[in-house]
Amino acid sequence: MTWRSFSERLPAGNLVAPTEGPNETKREGVTVILSGPTGAPSQSAAAQPSGGPTLDDLFRRAVAARPDAPALLDPPDREGFTDGAPRRLTWAEADRVVSAIANLLKSLGLPSGAVVALQLPNVVEAVLTLLGVLRAGLVAAPVPLLWRQAEMCPALGRVGARALVACRRVGAVAHGELAMHVAAETFAIRFVCAFGRAVPDGLIPLDEVFDSALPAPPPPLDRGGDAAGHAAVVTFDVTADGLVPVARSHRELIAAGVAIAGEARIAADATVLGALMTASFAGIASTIVPWLLCGGILRLHQPFDPGAMAAQRCDVAVLPGPVLPGVADAVGSSAAKAIVAVWRAPERMAAGLTWRGRDTRVIDVPAFGEIGLVALARGDGAMPAGLPAEASGIELVRTASGTLAMRGAMLPAHPLPPGVARGDPRLKIGDDGFVDTLYPCHVDRATQRLVIDGPPAGIVSVGGYRFALRDLQDLVAPIDADGSVAALPDMLAGHRLAGVGSDRALIRDKLADQGTNPLVVGAFRDKRRVTAA
Repeated sequence: MTWRSFSERLPAGNLVAPTEGPNETKREGVTVILSGPTGAPSQSAAAQPSGGPTLDDLFRRAVAARPDAPALLDPPDREGFTDGAPRRLTWAEADRVVSAIANLLKSLGLPSGAVVALQLPNVVEAVLTLLGVLRAGLVAAPVPLLWRQAEMCPALGRVGARALVACRRVGAVAHGELAMHVAAETFAIRFVCAFGRAVPDGLIPLDEVFDSALPAPPPPLDRGGDAAGHAAVVTFDVTADGLVPVARSHRELIAAGVAIAGEARIAADATVLGALMTASFAGIASTIVPWLLCGGILRLHQPFDPGAMAAQRCDVAVLPGPVLPGVADAVGSSAAKAIVAVWRAPERMAAGLTWRGRDTRVIDVPAFGEIGLVALARGDGAMPAGLPAEASGIELVRTASGTLAMRGAMLPAHPLPPGVARGDPRLKIGDDGFVDTLYPCHVDRATQRLVIDGPPAGIVSVGGYRFALRDLQDLVAPIDADGSVAALPDMLAGHRLAGVGSDRALIRDKLADQGTNPLVVGAFRDKRRVTAA
C-alpha cells in the first residue's frame, strides 16, 4: 500500500488532502502535502488551518484496524538497563495500558492541560506513558535521560509541571530516587510515579497498568474547538541565553511525522525500528508519529549494539545520524527498505557516510534544536546534500545575520500556550511565521543550497545533548577558580567535553553533588596513566 493510500485513512482534516492540487509534490509515487502552494509563502503562525486528527485519534484508529496485530516491542536487552523482561504488546493490549495510565493520571485530580514530565529510557513504557498523558487531556514534557536536578528543576519549574513519571532504575542510576529529589526542589510537582520493581516509598507504582483486568477505556476527550491545535508536548531547547521550553500541538507533530514518513515511503503496517530517544521533538516526530501513521510495529532499540540490531527485522530503521557508519552493514542485512538518519548536530551531516547500501534508501533528517527539522532523501550512493529552499513542507531562508530560519506547518505557532510557560527566555516567532534557528549557514554557489556552517554561537552538542559553554563555566568557577571546560571535536558525538582544574576530583564530586549532567561530571575524570609495556 502506498503512502498516499494509507494517509487517506486519517480522520478528516486539513493535514492531508485527498485531492491533487498545487500544494502537492510527487516523488516516485509518493505524495507529500506541503504547508502552502508551491512557489507561494506557507501559512504564517496566525493563519494555520484548524481541524485534523490528534495523536490519540491516530492511535485509536490503528487499534480499531488491527487490534490483535503486534504493535510495540521492547529492546531485547531491556533487562540489562532497567527492570522487567522485554514486553511485546498488540494494539489492543497497548490501548488498554494507555487507558490505564490515563485513568490513573485523571484520578490524581490533574486539571486539563496540566504538564506531566517524563524521564524514561527507550522502552515501551516511554511510548505508552506519552500516549496516556495525551489521552488524559494533559501535556507531556519528556526530558533527556541524562538530565539531573541542575537541569530538570529549572526546566520543570518553568513549565509548572504537576507530575513526574520515571522508572526505578536506568543502569546503575536510581532514577526513582532522582525523581523524588527533583520533586522536592520543584514546587509545582505534587505527584511522582515510577515503573519498576519495589519502587521506593513515596512513589506511585505504575507496573499495575499492565494488569489485564483493567477498567473500561475512557471515551475520547471532547475538548471543543480545534483539538489538534491544543498543546500535546513540551520539549526543551538549549540556547546561549538559557533553557527555552518549546510547545508543540498535535497538528505540528503530525506534520513533521508526515514529512519523514513520506520521504521514507513508509507503507501501511510497516515495521519501524526506533533507536532514537523520544525525549525530543525529532525523536517523537521520527519514531512515534510515523508508527501511528502506518499502524504497524514499533521495535525499540539501543543504537550502540549493531549485532542485536541486525537480529531485528524491520522495514524502516530510525537511527542517530552519527552511528550510521558503524551500523551500516548490520542495518543493511536486516532488509530495511529505508534508514532515517537523524542529525541532532546538523553541522555534522556533511561528514556523513556515503551510502552504497543495496536497495536501502537513506533519509537524512537534520534537526535544528527543538525548532524544526528537514527530511531529505539521498541520491544513490550520494553524500548528504545541502538544504533546498523548500523541503518537508517548510520554507528555509538565510537571514540578514547569516543564520537559518524556518517556516511551515511543523513549526510552533506560538511560543507556549497560555498558563504553561513562566519567565524568559522563550522562543521568538516572527510576525511572518519564521523562526530563527540561530544556526549559521551559507549558500553553496554550485548547488544554490544552504549549508550549515556550525552550531549556534556559544552552543556545543555532545551526543545529542546541547550545552551553553557560558553555563558550563558558571558551574565550574565557584568550585575551582582555575577550572574550565573545553569542547573538543569528536567524530561520533560531535563534541566531547574536557575539563581542567587544580583538583579535578574535587570538581567532579562537587558537580555530582549539585546534580549536574553526567556528561559534564565526566569531563573532569582522571587522566588515564600510560605505562610502558
